[in-house]
Amino acid sequence: MSPHTHLLCSLTSRDVASMREAVARALADGADGVELRLDALSAPPSDEDIRILIGAAAGAPVVVTCRPVREGGEYAGDEQARLELLQRAAKLGASFIDVEHDVPAEDRPEGPKILSHHDFDGIPDKLGELAAGMDASDAQVNKIALMASGPADALRALDLLRACGKRTIALAMGEPGALSRIAAKKFGAFCTYSASAAGAEAAPGQLTVAELRGTYRWDAVGADTRLFGVIGCPVAHSMSPAIHNAAFDATGFDGLYVPLRVEPGRDNFRRFMDALLARPWTDCRGLSVTIPHKEHALEYVGEAGCDELSRRIGAINTITIDSDGVLRGDNTDYAAAVDTLCSAMEIRREGLSGRKIAVLGAGGASRALVAAVAHYGAEVTIYNRTLERAEKLAEEFGCSAAPIDAADDTDAEVVVNCTPIGMHSHKSAGRSPLGKLPPTVRVVFDTIYNPPRTPLLIQARDAGRLCVSGLDMFVNQAAEQFRIWTGLPAPRDAMRQVVVRRLQSP
Repeated sequence: MSPHTHLLCSLTSRDVASMREAVARALADGADGVELRLDALSAPPSDEDIRILIGAAAGAPVVVTCRPVREGGEYAGDEQARLELLQRAAKLGASFIDVEHDVPAEDRPEGPKILSHHDFDGIPDKLGELAAGMDASDAQVNKIALMASGPADALRALDLLRACGKRTIALAMGEPGALSRIAAKKFGAFCTYSASAAGAEAAPGQLTVAELRGTYRWDAVGADTRLFGVIGCPVAHSMSPAIHNAAFDATGFDGLYVPLRVEPGRDNFRRFMDALLARPWTDCRGLSVTIPHKEHALEYVGEAGCDELSRRIGAINTITIDSDGVLRGDNTDYAAAVDTLCSAMEIRREGLSGRKIAVLGAGGASRALVAAVAHYGAEVTIYNRTLERAEKLAEEFGCSAAPIDAADDTDAEVVVNCTPIGMHSHKSAGRSPLGKLPPTVRVVFDTIYNPPRTPLLIQARDAGRLCVSGLDMFVNQAAEQFRIWTGLPAPRDAMRQVVVRRLQSP
């Protein structure tokens, strides 16, 4: 095998014929090679079966694994028979056999080996000693896979790539460890493992070959690639990685944007940020921040590092990290919201002055919008199911408040929905937050972007009102982040197209 980082597809077919077909599909999809998980087969393979499977790879790298139950696999038979199977695979031409670290040195099969350790409980107390012991073995490659509780554990996995003296695979399993899989090539890992399709994962957190090749631009990643990501919980279905990586691709910017699941709570956010900033070698230059960490982000960056309107909002969604580790915070949500609205109305921001705007909802989504339009002189009334919450937000920004039921009789010119009512997969899907459109309303802006045509916008379109989609707001906030981080004009069309394609896919 050559020294570059390999993209291997782990195959868990139940019979030899299906696994042989899966080898061909994986390579056709863009995998560099395959891992044959023989423990997944319903019956032990013969020498001829192994020869057929290795031959199906047509010279591409083949790792043969027969993982026992004790290390998260499916093999529950005789240990000696398992080791003999691996020995036969080595003799039949496997590029590598995977042998568990707890197999005594004298019992390990001969041949090119990946010496592996899997911990599904978390991070071992003596991780450094474990890695050093594996480094001293006769195996050609180390593999350490750990269950991540957060992306800080993924950083600890990446530490191993720098600490080990031989080629190493270091993976943090589970959704919070995605960074270690996606960015493996940047940090010089021997390989990363992928799945042939969603639902066919051999280990928690594996991405598909198509995702790594497509969304995460595997071929474009190198040692000098700058790292970016989105912090939130949940983040698995965030469109931010797709939209930002598409922007990098369209402009030729050498960047990689990854999901970073950080569990709720100030301490969890701070723990990850501290771990990230302690590792400047990651080349992380920017972070998007979404629910529930926008307020934590402003607190961490500090008010001195944020603009005045972000401080008034009390939250940021964008962190920029310069080469010296100095942080700056921005809130591109408010700029995106106000500019999306003004563009649709064909006015400048100052043109909002004196216009009556009804804002539905008093949560985090409405806060940036209210701050922005009030800043430019709009007369804002906040309508919310819990009146007390609306009154509190209104007091902060010099606005009025009313119960949500009163919105049907608003005298506003503009209605902006900042509630989740009508959102795809939400319990309110298919329902509009307004029972009727008041006659004074000329413009309806729904900040929801999935679906692009919400029940509220359909209601407004049918009534002949000007409709403003949250899709444009979503693209605008991401485009401004791209500009802040790269200094380049954002490829808005490319960014919008990728979101539209994602929304249209089943």
